[in-house]
Amino acid sequence: MSLRKNKKLLILPGDGIGPEVMAEARRVIEWMAKHRSLTFDVAEGLVGGASLDAHGAPLTDATLSEAMAADAVLLGAVGGPQWDDLAFEKKPERGLLRLRKEMDLFANLRPAVVFDALADASTLKPDVVKGLDIMIVRELTGGVYFGEPRGIEELPDGTRRGVNTQVYTSPEIQRVARVAFELAGKRRRLVCSAEKSNVMESGALWREEVQKVHDEEFPDVELSHMYADNCAMQLVRNPKQFDVIVTDNLFGDILSDEAAMLTGSLGMLPSASLGMADSQGRRPALYEPVHGAAPDIAGKDMANPSAALLSLAMMLRYSFDLGGEADLIETAVKSVLNGGLRTADIMEPGKARVSTTVMGEAIIGELDKLAG
Repeated sequence: MSLRKNKKLLILPGDGIGPEVMAEARRVIEWMAKHRSLTFDVAEGLVGGASLDAHGAPLTDATLSEAMAADAVLLGAVGGPQWDDLAFEKKPERGLLRLRKEMDLFANLRPAVVFDALADASTLKPDVVKGLDIMIVRELTGGVYFGEPRGIEELPDGTRRGVNTQVYTSPEIQRVARVAFELAGKRRRLVCSAEKSNVMESGALWREEVQKVHDEEFPDVELSHMYADNCAMQLVRNPKQFDVIVTDNLFGDILSDEAAMLTGSLGMLPSASLGMADSQGRRPALYEPVHGAAPDIAGKDMANPSAALLSLAMMLRYSFDLGGEADLIETAVKSVLNGGLRTADIMEPGKARVSTTVMGEAIIGELDKLAG
């Protein structure tokens, strides 16, 4: 159970509510050190708007080097209206995109889990979402967000044209497909691959390559193919038909946000972004809550820390193979919800509204009970 002290964890609190939710994550890390003999070499750095204000760049080379050397990175959130007027390459979000690209974090894992205590918080009927447990695997470093050529150009007639290129290679598709099949093998053994092979050549290649990986390496996992627009419809029609969905960068961005809202609140959802494992099995990884910087409530002790703590649980599970410790955090979060405590984003009639700090304290209290 013990981790060597040279296991390096870089925390990047970022902007908005990021520092508040990361403070609660630090408390759980300290709890793990005290009660589970899990000791990390923890460093903290700046990213996004905080880095812009301090260094004039959304991510410095020094912070990127620290991230590359870390065994895992835990990030809060980036962005805010005070940086909206900056040039595109200077915006806070470019710091996060650079981290993903330079660390080659090609597989984004977005679980959409509906806790029983929050089934009524979804906009869909409780019987449609209760018990929902989906994992969306999104390709994160290719596709239309990074393809070339790209840009905005002025045409001879005075009009303008915007260009973005959707491009994928066989290796890019195959490696993210393998992640999806490996995850499904530990779940319900179902993978649905979503693309637009009916109108896009890149989609046709995607379907062929995913099918090839399945046939040659994972024949014991059931594979289905679905057009991405139909997948979006099926997510609100019958979401429990899905186990693992694997898809490209653009469609993954859309489908994962749609799946997130089935759960009732972005404040409950973690994510992981993983790179390729090296010969020792170590893979670069970044973990972050889905909710974003939420600048309207920043500094008000109102944010829900649950997604940050569940991101920490994903870190323990996927970067350090500590499933038991990850289960502890997830169980503690469930217990607090079952006990009726709610932050503002998940508040329901008859429940007790609490602050970020109190929610964190309650989760620590449940961890104490579980460890006792």
